[in-house]
Amino acid sequence: MKFMLAVVAVLILAIMSSAIAVIYSKHQSRKLFVELQKLEKQIDELNVDWGRLQLEQSTWSSHGRIEKIARNKLHMTLPKANEVIYIK
Repeated sequence: MKFMLAVVAVLILAIMSSAIAVIYSKHQSRKLFVELQKLEKQIDELNVDWGRLQLEQSTWSSHGRIEKIARNKLHMTLPKANEVIYIK
């Protein structure tokens, strides 16, 4: 009789331990899922920023803008045909 009570007590402990482990793993899974969602949102925001920065870079480095700055601020001009020297 005592043996049966001991077996039942061990089985109850095993079931309780298993239930607690399931609850803990489910909680961890939910926490990780929430963190994953936050990271995916951050990835989306960073991708938008990256696209904006690429567009801004292409705007700032356009040939027309560079030439305009060279002419206006640096007072650069295209050389005349007789001012060009060819080196062989």
